[in-house]
Amino acid sequence: MPTPPVRLRSVLAMLLFPLCAWCDPPAAAQESVLNAFPRLSAEGDWPWWRGPSRDGHALAANPPLTFGEKGNVRWKIPVPGRGHSSPIVVGERVYLTTADESRQLQKVMAFDRQTGAMVWETVVSEGGFPANNHPKNTEASPTLASDGEKLFVTFFHHERIQLSFLGLDGMILLQKDLMRFHPQKYEYGYAPSPIVYGPSVIVIGEYDGESFLMAVDRQSGELRWKTPRPVNVSFSSPVVARLAGKDQLLISGANRVSAYDPATGKMLWEVPGTTNATCGTLVWDGDLVFASGGYPKAETLAVKADGTGQVLWRNNQKCYEQSMVTHRGYLYALTDKGILFCWRGVDGREMWQERLRGPVSASPVLIEDRIYWANELGTFYVFRATPERFELIAENQLGDEAFASPAVAGQQLFLRVAANRDELRQEYLYCIAASAP
Repeated sequence: MPTPPVRLRSVLAMLLFPLCAWCDPPAAAQESVLNAFPRLSAEGDWPWWRGPSRDGHALAANPPLTFGEKGNVRWKIPVPGRGHSSPIVVGERVYLTTADESRQLQKVMAFDRQTGAMVWETVVSEGGFPANNHPKNTEASPTLASDGEKLFVTFFHHERIQLSFLGLDGMILLQKDLMRFHPQKYEYGYAPSPIVYGPSVIVIGEYDGESFLMAVDRQSGELRWKTPRPVNVSFSSPVVARLAGKDQLLISGANRVSAYDPATGKMLWEVPGTTNATCGTLVWDGDLVFASGGYPKAETLAVKADGTGQVLWRNNQKCYEQSMVTHRGYLYALTDKGILFCWRGVDGREMWQERLRGPVSASPVLIEDRIYWANELGTFYVFRATPERFELIAENQLGDEAFASPAVAGQQLFLRVAANRDELRQEYLYCIAASAP
C-alpha cells in the first residue's frame, strides 16, 4: 500500500493533469511544428511519419468511416516491389518508397493525389542489400520526410545507412553516407524514419556496433551534431515534441527512455524503461510521455518529461512494432496480440479492454474522436476514442496484408496494403474518399 505522500501526489496529479493535457490542442500543436516549414499545410499535407504533429493526429480531416473494394475507393494503383514504409502527402502528390528485391533497387515514387497516376519513379540506390532481414521488415521500411521543398529518405545498403535528398520532381540532389551499419547479432535490417526539425534532418542507427543519433543540415547535408547511442539493436524512429516548455527529441530502446535537445544532440534526461529492443515511436499528452515495447520483455510506461525522471506507472503490455495514440488524457494501445486497451494517462488505470484480432504492426491515426487502426491481415478497425467504453464504428477489409500506417489529408485517406493470390504478392496504394473532387 502506498504511503500517504504518494497517494496525495497521485490525487493531485489526477486533478491537475487534465488541465495541462488539453492546453495544447492538436491544431495548435500541428501549426507550431510546421512554423519552420512555410510550404507545408497542417490541413492539406501529411509530410512525414505520423503526420504534421508527429503523433498520428489529423487536423481538419473527414475521410469515410467505411470502405472496401466496392465502396469509397477513389483510386487504387499497383505499387511495384515490396515495402512497409507509409505514404506521405505534400501538395498534389503522394510519395512512397519501395524496394525491388530481385534486382536490389530502392526507389522513391510520386503519384498524382487526385488520380493515382504515377508521376515519376527514381532509383535511389542499387545493389548491396543485406543477406538476411527479418520477415516482417523490408528494404524499404523507413517513411519519407519532406520540408515542402525536398524529400529526405534513408536506405540501408552496402553495409551503411545512406541519406538521400530529392527534389519534388524526383531529381537526386545529394546523397550522404551517414554511418556503417552491419548487424551481426540480429540481422533484422533497418527501419527508423528520418525526421525534419528546423534546419536539420535527424537520423538514428542502432545495432551491435558503433551507433549514433545525428543531425545533418537539410540544405547542405553537412553534419550539425552527432551523439553516440548504446551499442544495441533497436528499430524505433525518434520524434520531436514540445514538452515542459521546450522541444525534446524522444527515443526508446536499450532498456531506457531518453530525451535529447534536437538542436544540439545533448541529452536532457533518461529513465530506465520499456525493454532492450523497441520499434514504435513514443507518444505524449501534456507533459507525459508514453513508451512501449518490445523484446525480450513487455512493458508500457508513462514518464514525466520535466527532467525529474518520475515514472508514473508501468504495466506488462506491449506494442512492439506499432506506435500508440493519445486523446484528451487517455492512451490507446492495440497490442501485438490484438487486444485494445484504453488507459488513463496520469495513473495507468485501465478504463476498458477489447479483444480484436492480431497480429498488429501498423500505427493508428486519430481523426477528431475516431481512431483508424489496421492489423496485419488488412482489417481496418474504426472506433471511438472515449474512456467510457469500447465503441466500434466500422470494420473494413482491404487486401490481406497491412503493415504500413495511414496518411490523412483533408477528405482523403491513403493506405498501402498487399494482396496475395496464387502465391503471387502485389502491393497497392489506395485513396479512400467519399466522392469525386
